[in-house]
Amino acid sequence: MASHGGLQIADVPIADGLIAETTPDDALRIDCSDYCVLPGIVDLHGDAFELELHPRPGVDIALPIAMGSVDRQLLSNGITTAFHGLTVSWEPGARSLAAGRHFMDGLRSLRRQLVADHRVQLRWETYAHDAIDDIADWLTWDPTPAIAFNDHTTATLETVKSGRQDSLDKWARRAGMSLEQYVAAAETAGRRALLVPDKIREVAAMASRAGATMLSHDERTGVERAEFRNLGANICEFPLAPEVAESAIAFGEHVVMGGPNVIRGGSHMGAMSAEEAIRDGRCTVLASDYYYPSLMHAVEQLVERGVVSLGEAWNLVSRNPAAAMDLGDRGSIGVGKRADLVVIDTSGPWRLVYTVIEGTVLRIGR
Repeated sequence: MASHGGLQIADVPIADGLIAETTPDDALRIDCSDYCVLPGIVDLHGDAFELELHPRPGVDIALPIAMGSVDRQLLSNGITTAFHGLTVSWEPGARSLAAGRHFMDGLRSLRRQLVADHRVQLRWETYAHDAIDDIADWLTWDPTPAIAFNDHTTATLETVKSGRQDSLDKWARRAGMSLEQYVAAAETAGRRALLVPDKIREVAAMASRAGATMLSHDERTGVERAEFRNLGANICEFPLAPEVAESAIAFGEHVVMGGPNVIRGGSHMGAMSAEEAIRDGRCTVLASDYYYPSLMHAVEQLVERGVVSLGEAWNLVSRNPAAAMDLGDRGSIGVGKRADLVVIDTSGPWRLVYTVIEGTVLRIGR
């Protein structure tokens, strides 16, 4: 392994899919002296799979085909463990409860055929009360899905009041509805507002009993962070204000922001800048969000801009997300850990040379 940014030069022995203490005599040897060997990326929030399943409104690709394509995308971008951000909402269409059931059942049957470790982060829309019984069932599955608490309904109703029709048109097309139908459905969901706090507590209690990791999403204030912390949601995902991230860091919690935010140089929504948050110690994890290649290339840009060292930057996409999601068997290179590794050529624009999943070497290209 080449020395780079504080990384060490050392052999990485692999036996039976794990990092070993010594190299077996009959081992296949791969010379990576010109490259960086790093632990595989753990993506705790990615929803680019939605585009593979539904590339255009009304165009639905069979789940085995779509997820096979997703699997190859993950591997070619150094992602060895992926939590698919499955939104379960009151909307019909791609984010409906029916679509969620189809995805969960399909992925359960496909997991052993896929190479990367595919898991689920259930992005539960807190106004989607019809989904709670299904969530209770899914929490009994192995591996246990993570639960993220999302409230996009309030923002949708604010958009309705503001009259920003371009956003509403896009969301209506995604749901397969006319604009009028979509607005009516959002207003119907909004009438559940008084029930939402109790439903959140109910789902949080179920998740706690199941030992599921819990995340809160798009928090606006430190008060919101404290409320979800008290429910056991100790990962702060895409905070909308610095005070939220600061509150999480003060309590030793992980703060998740998006790789595309780093590449873009800021949030497309005008929220916090991920690069500034990383500089200030207010971001501990990067997620792919909606674009799988963003993670490796966000790390590359952070290193090139002198924001952090390579080791520190890679922790944002491997060690820290693994720790946040309670996956102690990966995220670093150490004896007994899963042999999930990526080999990267950093001599020019970063390129993946190999991906290794539990000791199986997949040549990506050079």
